[in-house]
Amino acid sequence: MHGIPQLPLALRYPPDQRLEAFVRAPSGAIELLRTLAGEGARASVSRDATYLAGPAGVGKTHLLLATCAAAEAAGQRAAYLPLAAAAGRVRDALQALEGNDLIALDGLDAIASNREDEIALFDAHNRARAAGVALLYAARDIPDAIGLSLPDLRSRLGQCTRITLSPLDDDGRREVLQQRAQRRGLVLEEAALEWLLKRVGRDLGGLTSLLDQLDRASLAAQRRLTVPFLRQTLDL
Repeated sequence: MHGIPQLPLALRYPPDQRLEAFVRAPSGAIELLRTLAGEGARASVSRDATYLAGPAGVGKTHLLLATCAAAEAAGQRAAYLPLAAAAGRVRDALQALEGNDLIALDGLDAIASNREDEIALFDAHNRARAAGVALLYAARDIPDAIGLSLPDLRSRLGQCTRITLSPLDDDGRREVLQQRAQRRGLVLEEAALEWLLKRVGRDLGGLTSLLDQLDRASLAAQRRLTVPFLRQTLDL
């Protein structure tokens, strides 16, 4: 984690992962996250701890990284931590993040039932709130449903402002593919778009990885994204 602050903003937070790039967020969610990030005049507004809940692939990580990017663009210090990478040593990991204005903690599910990690998170939550640090959490479900064993931690997380994300429907997935293809300068023909929508999953991270793969293949082959090219490239 020590080397991350020296990386340029664009390298830490890819262009796809911006608040303005998120498709079909719940009403008021983006404005709330901009407030949490301390953008512009919002920096003086009280920033409640916020909790994102939703199944895998709905864009929780996107929003955490996007909020960190917005915070840093606003002159704040932000840190993102996937808790799965810190399981079993959460206290040390969170202590290393102290001094930031915003801390985004992804995948709370990963430490559920680990009592020492839960106690460490409870303590860090209290310190952060007392210091005015903005907190942003993400998990697959609400605090009472992810297997946390520490009642006090469930209570603290239950007090967070909550944003619930749902999987995109086909129109939303189409919008994501069109938007991200356009950002890469890819021409995605309508027939090719429909072909992809019938064959790829709803995971937003998977859609982004797929377009990265197609971008590289299209550039290498100097070919447009037609259905025959997609079928050949993806072997579907």
